[in-house]
Amino acid sequence: MPSETSDPPTDGGDRDATRFLIDEALGYVYAGALRAAAAIGVADRLADGPLTVAELAGRTGVHADGLRRVLRVLATRGVFEELPDGRFGLTAVGRSLRSDAALSARPSVLMLTDPTLWRPCGEVELSLRRGGSVFEDIFGMSFFEYIARNEQTAAAFHTGMAAFSDQENEVIAGVCELPASGVVVDVGGGHGGFLLEVLRRNPGLEGVLLDEEHVVAGHRLDVAEVKGRWRLAPGDFFTEVPAGDVHVVKRILHDWDDEHCVTILRNCRRALAPGGRILVIDAVIPPGNEPHQAKAVDMMLMTAFPGRERTEGEFAELLAAAGLRPARIVPTGTVVSIVEATRA
Repeated sequence: MPSETSDPPTDGGDRDATRFLIDEALGYVYAGALRAAAAIGVADRLADGPLTVAELAGRTGVHADGLRRVLRVLATRGVFEELPDGRFGLTAVGRSLRSDAALSARPSVLMLTDPTLWRPCGEVELSLRRGGSVFEDIFGMSFFEYIARNEQTAAAFHTGMAAFSDQENEVIAGVCELPASGVVVDVGGGHGGFLLEVLRRNPGLEGVLLDEEHVVAGHRLDVAEVKGRWRLAPGDFFTEVPAGDVHVVKRILHDWDDEHCVTILRNCRRALAPGGRILVIDAVIPPGNEPHQAKAVDMMLMTAFPGRERTEGEFAELLAAAGLRPARIVPTGTVVSIVEATRA
């Protein structure tokens, strides 16, 4: 498990440094335990209060001894807590693992620890030696081909991405500067969670949700407060993008290599109304040695996808190649920023 201190030792002690690195190497054990707890629904079973391991095992259908060991690991990270009488209960952090939490982390945890992402990350060395994704080596096809053929994996991915975005959508929509009227096109917008927040905050706007047909079929826009102000556009953003005054490209470009990103951006530019803007919402990797979630996600992308997280300079190069001019970068208070662009 992780070392008792979150930061690496700085005093030069060989013993402390070795202990720290060994603990870091065991970090995957925590992720495995977290996935198991999410998959069997431990947090849901503890919603009404602490339970014994035997009670939990009976309600989740697993072996009690193994469950105790998993919960003990997760208690060291504050997800659960072991009480003096041997029962386990939820912490404030653990409550977010409940499936009925307002902003449940459970779908995102299951997505991020799915074998389609987990197994490629175990082959980083192969990725480094050969260059690029190792997904096809493991699964025999690209990631997006795989989920197109595997309904269960696709559902886990799209549900997980929706939950991943739910905890940030309201905040990001609140800092987007949008026109008083016009059409916002959410390019690759999944189930429409972000577009819904935009329409809620901007009653003069209309919205278009573009994504593959089987994805937009699960949209969440059919609510009374935005009735009559949206439409679905099943399609392929590599082929065509609907016309609009603002094109939002949220957590899409990081899935793709530069060539595919330029194609998406050019299609947005072609469909953009005069004076319109493109809002690329993605992580912007900061310089320096400070931790940032995008740095870890970037390595995951390296092993499983053709894409990458990007720096400010790399975004500028993409935009220029697509005939766009970067206007500004707006921090959102979340992991991602808004990279605004206009026609060059």
